[in-house]
Amino acid sequence: MGLLIIYTTVCGFLLNTGVALQIQCYQCEEFEKNECSSPENIVNCTVNVQDMCQKEVVMRSDGALYRKSCATSAACLIASSGYQSFCAPGKVGSVCISCCNTPLCNGPRQRRRGSSAAAPTTRLHVTDTLLPFLLVALLT
Repeated sequence: MGLLIIYTTVCGFLLNTGVALQIQCYQCEEFEKNECSSPENIVNCTVNVQDMCQKEVVMRSDGALYRKSCATSAACLIASSGYQSFCAPGKVGSVCISCCNTPLCNGPRQRRRGSSAAAPTTRLHVTDTLLPFLLVALLT
């Protein structure tokens, strides 16, 4: 409990000192056939509110449709977990929603280089990154 109070105090101090937390994401409100990952699709998310990028991929018989946006961590995690059972990449009818928390992380997938594995990507580890914030939010 004491650690939680210290953690909450530090977070509150950082937010009250004017430290602005802002992320950039790709955004296309309507479903697009392209990955809408060009410079004109880059937006600045709402400071200290929208702290994640979201990517939704729907597979249809005529190809994939993409929708991307800024999101709050809570909304993105709820949406992605709600559609988890419908996510089967490449399968017609599949709906996959992913969340990430680094700049422009909802852009196009990294291409494989030669015979090596795909370029490393930053994945959101809910237990490591968001669990303390979610606990603080629930307890306050």
